[in-house]
Amino acid sequence: MIDTRLIPLPHGITLSCRVAGESGRPVLMFLHGFPEGAFVWDTLLAHFARPENGAYFCIAPNLRGFGTSSAPPEVDAYRPKHLMQDIAALVGAVCPADQPQLECLVAHDWGGAIAWNLAAAMPQLMKKLAIINSPHPGTFLRELQQSPAQQAASAYMNFLIRPDAEALLAKDDFRRLWQFLTNGSDHVPAWLTDSVRDQYREVWRAGLTGGCNLYRASPLRPPRPGPPHHDPAAAAVTLARERLMVLLPTLVIWALDDIALPPALIEGLADYVPDMQLQQVPGASHWIVHEQPERVAGYLQDFLGQVR
Repeated sequence: MIDTRLIPLPHGITLSCRVAGESGRPVLMFLHGFPEGAFVWDTLLAHFARPENGAYFCIAPNLRGFGTSSAPPEVDAYRPKHLMQDIAALVGAVCPADQPQLECLVAHDWGGAIAWNLAAAMPQLMKKLAIINSPHPGTFLRELQQSPAQQAASAYMNFLIRPDAEALLAKDDFRRLWQFLTNGSDHVPAWLTDSVRDQYREVWRAGLTGGCNLYRASPLRPPRPGPPHHDPAAAAVTLARERLMVLLPTLVIWALDDIALPPALIEGLADYVPDMQLQQVPGASHWIVHEQPERVAGYLQDFLGQVR
């Protein structure tokens, strides 16, 4: 049984969350990306709440700006420090007093960007980390600065920061957003059923500004065409290596057919994440959570079962 719950946080943000399982049990938290919502995790919430799979208390928030979660209008409200504050506060709100850590933080896409930063800055919040097709900031910055292929693959980000991006995304029943989910193809994948489409529409109709503001607030994107130094974006960024280290046991699941996040992003990842298990999945795209939920659940189940 999956419920939706509004959870107010001490700093004035309220997150709409999908929850399954019994409060007081060890907690798994799942963070979605763009242009998704908390519902994408429903299969995994139901799986891990079951007694035979650990009887976890499972929670997937809609990030700020998504669905019926709080959606501050200012671009600066979507900087990483604010997104991290939301998730840190949510951990405090849902973890039992005698078990103040998540058993694992599981994250995809933009959720993964938050999770990588949180695991580096506040590792005490979780015992383990699991990342699904979300680049570590160190390797992402390297590829954005040095790889023409990554710059081209990330060019869509500069569309999403346009002032009219929301209006263009909403046109023709969200035509451009459906193209994201079909990897730019006219072929509609089997998982994108009418009922799943309705779940997406519900998230998108609630507002697209929060999702676009994630990109507007981040310099980790390719430079925009224009005069030199007009918008250097990632070219102007430096990140201190010590702030990028993730020392927690970490599972990385990487679908190899991700057209926006190619496998070069996992090269050198072990330099930042020394305690890492990597599962590479041929024939799967960025939307692997939809495409192969049983495989993702299996990898997570094995990872959670390993005692550290």
